[in-house]
Amino acid sequence: MATNKKRSVTALLLMMAVLLFTLTACGSKPTSGETTAQTEAASQASSAETKAAESQQGQTASEAQQAATTADAQQSADKPASGGTKTLVVYFSATGTTKGVAEQIASVTGADTYEITAAQTYTEADLNWNDTNSRTTLEQNDKSVRPAIGSETISLDAYSTIFIGYPIWWGEEPRIMDTFVESYDFTGKTMIPFCTSGGSGIGASGSNLAANAKTGTWLEGARLSGSSDIKGWIDGLGVAG
Repeated sequence: MATNKKRSVTALLLMMAVLLFTLTACGSKPTSGETTAQTEAASQASSAETKAAESQQGQTASEAQQAATTADAQQSADKPASGGTKTLVVYFSATGTTKGVAEQIASVTGADTYEITAAQTYTEADLNWNDTNSRTTLEQNDKSVRPAIGSETISLDAYSTIFIGYPIWWGEEPRIMDTFVESYDFTGKTMIPFCTSGGSGIGASGSNLAANAKTGTWLEGARLSGSSDIKGWIDGLGVAG
């Protein structure tokens, strides 16, 4: 009898232990509903993080594009205009005669002036046309000569109309004028030759300069003096003044 009672107690304790183990296992394992909710929460968190990252990347790209646009605009503002509307009078004057006419043209038109000077100044002996060995005689007899220019270079960007003046030497333009026109681009500019001379006309000097320049729209030039009706001549051109 005692033995049977002892067995019953043992069996009861064993059943309680099994039940306790089962309850513990069930308590530690999430239910199907809990698992789904946790999965959805994790997915939503991941989606939110992805959207936040994409938004930040979009803002960064937008900011970079805006900065680039601003930089381009600033660069354009800082860059000088390539096509202007001003008038320029370019001249070479060995004795001052052409300079006087150039200054009158500038006064009438409100133009800027630019003087071409020779790197090696022409002396009185150089200008002696009676000397067959003088510097100017030798230069004018050789169409390939290009005397060096001593004046600083000039930007022509601001100008649309350019008067270009010189004395007539041996019936033509001084070779230093050929040096000048071959050194610049006159695309889109109206070029107006004028010359000074004791007796010779402008001759072929204007067309010579146009041929050597290869750019620009060249009008027919004129021989002028200090007593010429310079304003009337300019008004007749219809391009300046």
